[in-house]
Amino acid sequence: MSRPVILLIEDDEDVALAARMLLRKLDADFVHLPHPQLFDAWQRQRRADIVLLDLNYSPGAIDGAEGMAMLARLRALPQPPQVFALTAYADVPLAVAALKQGAADFVTKPWNNDKLLQTVAGALRALAPASDGRADSQHELLGDSMAMRALRALIASVAPTEANVLILGENGVGKELVASAVHRASLRAAGPFHSVDMGALPESTFDSELFGHRKGAFTDARADRTGRFQSAAGGTLFLDEIGNLPLASQAKLLTALERRQITPLGADKPEPLDVRVVSATNLPEIQLHDPQCFRRDLLFRLNTIVLRVPPLRERREDIPQLARHYLDRYAAQYRKPPLELPQETLRQLQRHDWPGNVRALRHACERAVILARAGGYLAADFDLPGPAAPPSPLSPTAAALKLDDQEKLAIRQALEQCAGNISHAARQLGLSRAALYRRMEKHGLQT
Repeated sequence: MSRPVILLIEDDEDVALAARMLLRKLDADFVHLPHPQLFDAWQRQRRADIVLLDLNYSPGAIDGAEGMAMLARLRALPQPPQVFALTAYADVPLAVAALKQGAADFVTKPWNNDKLLQTVAGALRALAPASDGRADSQHELLGDSMAMRALRALIASVAPTEANVLILGENGVGKELVASAVHRASLRAAGPFHSVDMGALPESTFDSELFGHRKGAFTDARADRTGRFQSAAGGTLFLDEIGNLPLASQAKLLTALERRQITPLGADKPEPLDVRVVSATNLPEIQLHDPQCFRRDLLFRLNTIVLRVPPLRERREDIPQLARHYLDRYAAQYRKPPLELPQETLRQLQRHDWPGNVRALRHACERAVILARAGGYLAADFDLPGPAAPPSPLSPTAAALKLDDQEKLAIRQALEQCAGNISHAARQLGLSRAALYRRMEKHGLQT
């Protein structure tokens, strides 16, 4: 079966590169066309399943006429793709007009990476045939440590209930994997699993995003929009980074959870909720109990059950299994032969504290697969201190390669220190976002 195709129609090359870097994480082919005029020739060879459509192309254009005309053409195809309009914050009314003309949703630029990734991933899941129920190894909670066995046992006990679940853990420990595991083991497993980055929701659009709105609710609200609560009806709504939610928005969320109903903007009456809420935060528990940071009454609504995901330094015995899993995955992805993972290298991996947790280990394994030599993996391949490879005279070509490795290492370290935030990493490296994206593309790096 061929992979689905994500088509980006966008005239800004830097925006296109950023999208390519982000969306290559998905199991889909990414294609970029800089102008709608190129679409007819392209579609004679391929068919798009999902289209990310910019609404303006000509210099100085702001009316969206070109994008709206392209949207009409896409919607008229015999097998129309799902179309997501791309627009600047100031042009949200134009994006709402695109919704009225058949767009599935809109994404504001500059986008939040997690939100765009979740939007497109959700569209891909809707395209996929029904699963046979077997676990996807990329989404398993790996590890046989006592802490992970206890966590899986607690998930098995909690999942079949309707209790709200709060997941606590540092960045990179896999909180969304835990939330997904709760959903898959629940009585709602056949329903949707929707994820929302609460910290990325602007206060001005909080109500519309979560609760939806009705046509005419505000200026240029020309069509009804379903909010996240209702789109997850019958399933699970994962509220990620709940600790970053402003206090005013916390009060609105609390009201919805207490009453088990929401009222879309512009609606005459409330609508009942049929959704299970799972939330997560990387805030320390003591900070969650600070009323200046988080409402206690909301915390009590969310933390009926608390799942604490241990950091990797507290389950070092799981590192060999995790390392081999990711090394095998990336060796297959990059078509590299399997290499030996010596015991000394394993000991170095287990001694490391992994401040970025499993995410950092995964990135280190990808780096090792790319850089390792035929003799087996060394600690240095993972960017850890350890025995170095035997020195050899450097030719000019080898010296250039060594500089490339140093540049790649600097970018990798900056991304890990900034938890994958491109803007912060670019600032730390003294680069523009576009320049950092180009270097990431050059070195095959992902966030």
